[in-house]
Amino acid sequence: MNRATPKVTVVGSLNIDLVCHAARRPDKGETLIGDAFDIFTGGKGFNQATAAARLGAEVTLVGSVGADPFGEMLLAAAENEHINSRFVTRRTDIGTGVATIVIEPDGDNSIIVVPRANMALTIADIDAAADCIADADVLLLQLETPIATSEHAAAIAKRHGTTVVLNPAPAQPLPDSLLKYVNILTPNQSETELLSGMKVSSQEEASRAAEVLRTRMVDTTNAAVVLTLGAQGALMLTGTTSERISALSVKPVDTTGAGDAFCGALATALASSETLHSAVAFANAAGAAAVTVIGATPSMPTRAKIERLLESGK
Repeated sequence: MNRATPKVTVVGSLNIDLVCHAARRPDKGETLIGDAFDIFTGGKGFNQATAAARLGAEVTLVGSVGADPFGEMLLAAAENEHINSRFVTRRTDIGTGVATIVIEPDGDNSIIVVPRANMALTIADIDAAADCIADADVLLLQLETPIATSEHAAAIAKRHGTTVVLNPAPAQPLPDSLLKYVNILTPNQSETELLSGMKVSSQEEASRAAEVLRTRMVDTTNAAVVLTLGAQGALMLTGTTSERISALSVKPVDTTGAGDAFCGALATALASSETLHSAVAFANAAGAAAVTVIGATPSMPTRAKIERLLESGK
């Protein structure tokens, strides 16, 4: 599909992030005094949808929130970001998902996610959005909603020629019945290790593990694995190419949203008919831009910020 405005449909989670800043993570049984506290919109689905929207895509978000103040906050934020949220279901029987995040001075973080309404997403919710999935250039998925719903959405996308990008986070085993619909898989190092059963501590090991994952994707001729490696960039593996694309050097303050910025940018670039190499380079810059801002959703960058980073090489 070649359009002036790329279309991205995201099936995924919507959370409210409760963020604490502290000198370090507490040990078992220990109470620490923190330095600061913030409340942000978040969830991998919402973050990735926000990234794509800020980068110029026409975005539809499919998900589930509670009929509570947190849900209202997320729906208002989606409207502000020009995200189509008419397929975000409001549930009266369960609350909106939340995440508690501890951020250390170097930007590293620890996260506990309580999915709540996110795990109440149903096949019927996906069917309601079937036309938006079929009409999209890219369908973007993660693993903070039921795998069955992601698989159903991916099957709809596959039937209509929509490219399926799966960010397999948080890490968990993936059924072949889902992977057979996936065109591009974007795991990080720990997710790659879990999914492949192999250690990833060098580029050679990363390439071997990524190839193991790629061979589980049915259309191996066109399937690709893009392994994100943080400050080391990303490894792009296709049926014909294995290449590491370098990251940009920045000073991180919060790494929480880096992966989501990467995936939203990758989906937007692919939906704009960019080559996979160009899309990964663009996504690397988006991830770098994200770590310079505190908060997951607030860190999703604009196109102007990414282009400045790419031009400066920093």
